[in-house]
Amino acid sequence: MVRIPDDADFNSFREQCVSADGWNSQYSKGGVTVWNQEQEAGRAVQKLKMRIVCKDVPAETLYDVLHDTNYRKKWDANMIETYDIGRLTVNADVGYYSWKCPSPLKNRDFVTLRSWLPLGTDYMIINYSVKHPKYPPRKDFVRAVSLQTGYLIQTNGANGCILYYLTQVDPKGSLPKWVVNKVSQFVAPKAMKKIYKAGLKYQDWKRKHNAGFKPWMYPEQNTLPSVNLADLEIQHAHELENIDESGLSEEKTHISDEEDGLPKDS
Repeated sequence: MVRIPDDADFNSFREQCVSADGWNSQYSKGGVTVWNQEQEAGRAVQKLKMRIVCKDVPAETLYDVLHDTNYRKKWDANMIETYDIGRLTVNADVGYYSWKCPSPLKNRDFVTLRSWLPLGTDYMIINYSVKHPKYPPRKDFVRAVSLQTGYLIQTNGANGCILYYLTQVDPKGSLPKWVVNKVSQFVAPKAMKKIYKAGLKYQDWKRKHNAGFKPWMYPEQNTLPSVNLADLEIQHAHELENIDESGLSEEKTHISDEEDGLPKDS
């Protein structure tokens, strides 16, 4: 049954982010650390956790960056499309996100229930995959499954923060080992640095783009249609088609090398 996360869920997520137990360091360089947590034998799904220290970006600013769909189009070079489908409560909604995979892998998309909670000097956003009757899997994407994904932003000093990103996603397919390695050694650290850079530029951008509009902070600004929780179902991975991409060669791939995906003055 689909349910909206409660305080216990947020506290559990925060504990996973800050705990070192059971996590293996995969990468540590340039202020970014990446860990993984192996799952049961025979399962392709692993948990990844990332951490970056962000100087000169307040926690509330990074929280806005991660919520602001219009700004995401400026910095997330891997995103193909994202939009909000509808609201559930003042701090929960349903949304769609599609992203580019390294060629020649097929691109993936998600429909997720997302919930958020500012808690003292911490801010959290978490999601998991659901089925919405009006947004079934598309032929041009592989519908992947977020078992648990989210961000924890913690205040760090007078004007800085620490960002954690934790994700457990079933990509719905057998991926080559080079993809798994590239994610932890290249894609994940680069993504964290992009979020940091986006945070440094956000306040200047926001002043020029509907500065007072923050429906994640001011629910009265939210004009999304309501979604009935009873219309949603949990998206189980076994219900979706698996594809085998394990034989695809790394030599045929290309990963975008844009510095930050951000225009200089828009």
